[in-house]
Amino acid sequence: MRRSIASCLMAVLAAVPAAAASSSAPEAGAAGALANLPIKEVTVFKDGHAFVLHEGRMPTDDAGRVVLDYLLAPVLGTFWPYAADAKKARMVGVTAGKRILPVRRTSLTVAELIEGNPGAKVRIREAGAKDEKAPRETYEATIVGIPARSTDELARTGPPGAEPRLPERSGLVLLRTAGGVKAVPMAGIEDLTFLEGPDPGVAREEFRNVLTLQMDWGGRKPDKTADVGMVYLQRGIRWIPNYRVEIDGKGTAHVRLQATLLNELADLRDVRAHLVIGVPTFAFKETVDPISLQQAVAQLSSYFRQDAQTAYAFSNTIMTQAARMTEARAPAEGPPPGGAAADLGPDVAAGRKNEDLYIFTLDRITLKKGERMVVTVAEYDLPYKDVYLLDLAFGPPPEARQRFNSNQQLELARLMAAPKAVHNVRLTNKSVHPLTTAPAMIFRDGRALAQGMMKYTAAGAVGDLEVTAAVDIAVEKREKETGRVPNAANWHGTKFDRVDLAGNIHLVNHRQEAVQVEVTRHILGIVDSAGQNGRVEQASWTEGGWANADALPPWWSWYGWGAWWYEFNGLGRITWKIALEPGKSIDLEYAWHYFWG
Repeated sequence: MRRSIASCLMAVLAAVPAAAASSSAPEAGAAGALANLPIKEVTVFKDGHAFVLHEGRMPTDDAGRVVLDYLLAPVLGTFWPYAADAKKARMVGVTAGKRILPVRRTSLTVAELIEGNPGAKVRIREAGAKDEKAPRETYEATIVGIPARSTDELARTGPPGAEPRLPERSGLVLLRTAGGVKAVPMAGIEDLTFLEGPDPGVAREEFRNVLTLQMDWGGRKPDKTADVGMVYLQRGIRWIPNYRVEIDGKGTAHVRLQATLLNELADLRDVRAHLVIGVPTFAFKETVDPISLQQAVAQLSSYFRQDAQTAYAFSNTIMTQAARMTEARAPAEGPPPGGAAADLGPDVAAGRKNEDLYIFTLDRITLKKGERMVVTVAEYDLPYKDVYLLDLAFGPPPEARQRFNSNQQLELARLMAAPKAVHNVRLTNKSVHPLTTAPAMIFRDGRALAQGMMKYTAAGAVGDLEVTAAVDIAVEKREKETGRVPNAANWHGTKFDRVDLAGNIHLVNHRQEAVQVEVTRHILGIVDSAGQNGRVEQASWTEGGWANADALPPWWSWYGWGAWWYEFNGLGRITWKIALEPGKSIDLEYAWHYFWG
């Protein structure tokens, strides 16, 4: 038996209030679903990881839970939520998952205005018929609502185990008129007039990733708010240190440490930021904690005190992940393009040592996600002196060199090109904190001299900062073979020749003042003598120290060195420290030998 249109409309009308309630009200217990727990502190490492602390008073739902609209991607094992006031409530767990929640936005279309104003009195004019002369109907009505299939209905009528779906809305609107309830296609409404001011917004359901903090209120009625927090380690904030070194020519250098902050994580507002010198190695830094609900971490920008609230969490969470502590040695990346400096002058607090790390603290940092900030961290005066360093690497023996191909011969000639002394500023770090590895601009009398790389220098230690090649210090190196003894050694029935060599390094000071020159000559073989009070160091291939695999030149792999080589020959190093007066010269002499078979 067919049902009349009127009876169908009445059935739909009965379903509309429930559907409207389902689509416009939050899920049970989601009153605080769109709340964001504010960030209070961040501890920022130079490799782009940050230890983040959120804390605040958040609204609770009917069940006493705190629901946060915040998507995390913490490093595995570093996410730790907590209840800030354990006397009132205790946190028993955190649930991460997708939920359908209403999100309110400004209405931009007629359909959205209708959806956001159920019960409003309106004047409607529908589009006319195809005949343009036909009169267009205008009437007053009350918006009843838009028919919709709720999420619950779709789940109930869908196949078992299907994924949740957002509500399905009709293209019709139900209007209560003097003659009854009328179903009108919203696309056919030509003019809509609200007889009273409309609500400009509409709430529509969306899938959101939320964190639900489960609270234990001890059997009593939950408060409307709860003090909660969470700490975690996540990649997304990086600081790049850089130095300005102003030398006065009289032995004092004014050093200023500046930090460039890059924020790709979340908005920061009036937070305390700790900038860390030293990079701990986190065992699981490439593994995202499952709480993140992400299959992969979003790709980031290519640049990636004890009274602090994070001090306790820092020592108990970060340190447990640290397999070893090292100072970054890789060349620092350049500054980001278009870095935006925040219009805020943060207070800079004195840093403090935390085991092998050193921490600078900045207060009241405001930096939105995607912004960059440059801020001065520390300034101090350090004593320095000018030194000129000449480092002469060892080359392959002629017997090995003759087996290189033409391209290798050209590359070797480039590597062994005319050596030059290099002007360095030797800084004595008398500050209370270390100098970190970072780019350094060097100035004198307000003019830029060069940009070098500041190397890690502990408090109280001495470090060299390269300025430029010293063209006024002439260098000439001459070496020759002085003798060859056939069958000088025997190893497992194989006879080896002894090759003796002598060298001379000629230096001339063309500057108008005396200079301090430090010369280092590396030798492939055994050092026999070094004149002019040269200091000799000899290392075998098994002792390690300065004679390690990292010290071997690129050409070392071009020749197959037999086991006999390592049996008879080692690595030598000769060091001279000399004062060279203006216009004077000096000859540094040395001799060495090696065995070849």
